[in-house]
Amino acid sequence: MFLISEAIAQTATVPAASSSSGAFGTMNLGLIALMVVVMYFVVLRPQMRHQKEKKNMLEALAKGDDVIIAGGVLGRVVKLGETYLNIEIANNVEIQVQRQSVLQVLPKGTYKAA
Repeated sequence: MFLISEAIAQTATVPAASSSSGAFGTMNLGLIALMVVVMYFVVLRPQMRHQKEKKNMLEALAKGDDVIIAGGVLGRVVKLGETYLNIEIANNVEIQVQRQSVLQVLPKGTYKAA
């Protein structure tokens, strides 16, 4: 008895794959490509634009500019270096910071030393 059921199970054939599975594979690739394009326009492109704007702002820094640095410190640029800035945050009080720590350049006259 046991041998007959095994023999019948071995002769069962697997149905052939339908020809429409290729269309689903193409559709999946199309959806992946669409997602990559959407991610480029939603995430990568605005990030690259923001990085370019920050780079231009840092290159345009000049002595006497009023700036806000990381941590919310407000001051005036008194000395420029290649990678560092000296910023006056109070009368005769200067700190040295990296250029990258500058978050925003403010309009002239915003900072008035006390």
